[in-house]
Amino acid sequence: MKNTLSYIFFFFLLFWMACSSDEKKVEEIRSPNGVTDIIRNPVTADGETDTVNVAKMEFENAIINFGEANEGDTVKQAFKFKNTGKIALLINDARAVCGCTVPSWPKESIPPGGEGEIVVQFNTAGRIHDQNRDVTVIANTYPKENVIALIGYVNPITPK
Repeated sequence: MKNTLSYIFFFFLLFWMACSSDEKKVEEIRSPNGVTDIIRNPVTADGETDTVNVAKMEFENAIINFGEANEGDTVKQAFKFKNTGKIALLINDARAVCGCTVPSWPKESIPPGGEGEIVVQFNTAGRIHDQNRDVTVIANTYPKENVIALIGYVNPITPK
């Protein structure tokens, strides 16, 4: 009987704590330039997709051919883009499959009509012949992932 009362008291206490009416205030997150850093999901619960009121990345060139490089060189290219959407663009991440390819991107928001660039560095050490290095950019866009690519040819080092 004592254990039963203890369990009832325990569950009553949990219920009371869960149902307490403390109103929690939502704090607005601000970036250094004053734009609210909220990522908007364009998909609604009923399955409709809003592709109008989102940020959009339009790349000047989504594929850049660096031409030829020698094995061991580091190739560096800038992918320029414009936010052609209706809200501020926030890039959350940019990643490549291989550690030989390292992207860097703007951490601040890009306003509608604003421009930016993603710089990709490719270390050719141990990589020879035809190369295709994809970088996936994750942002508050629709679709949320945009892929850019660095392609070219790496000449092998010839032994002397």
